[in-house]
Amino acid sequence: MKIRVLQESDAQMYQQVRLDGLRKDPSAFGSTYDREEKFSLEMVAERIKPSMDKFVLGAFGDHGNLFGVVVFVRETGMKTRHKGNIYGMYVVPEKRGIGLGKELMGEVIRKAREMEGVEQLNLTVISNNNPAKKLYMSLGFEIYGQERNALKYENQYDDEDLMVLRFKVMVEETQV
Repeated sequence: MKIRVLQESDAQMYQQVRLDGLRKDPSAFGSTYDREEKFSLEMVAERIKPSMDKFVLGAFGDHGNLFGVVVFVRETGMKTRHKGNIYGMYVVPEKRGIGLGKELMGEVIRKAREMEGVEQLNLTVISNNNPAKKLYMSLGFEIYGQERNALKYENQYDDEDLMVLRFKVMVEETQV
């Protein structure tokens, strides 16, 4: 597998994988298949276009097929630039269980650590998605909260666990 940052020219492959995820695992995402199937290729290309504070990683097979994706977006506010967010982590079902998700997450963590000033990564995961939570915890993420009824789709609610990976140990100053 080769992992690299997606470019606008990868928009069609990304859209196919994204729609596959939205169709097969609808509860795992904040968006829906019905919404995103209407996105034009130009809109998708703009969404995945890398910038200083955003990139999408893709995991490619030997023949150039895209098998997994993950999105990184850095906070832009003056007081929140120390945080990065992970969204849209997805590996196609036929490539699960071989470590591809761990490779993708490892690469997004590595790239985020290299960014000056990024001190932590945040993500949310459906509370009953135990395989994803196990993966994130194996990489050092910790659950710090839960949002009840975070997502609602077709009259069904899903809770989300809030997870964080801190790069730096925060030192508390005590007054003597």
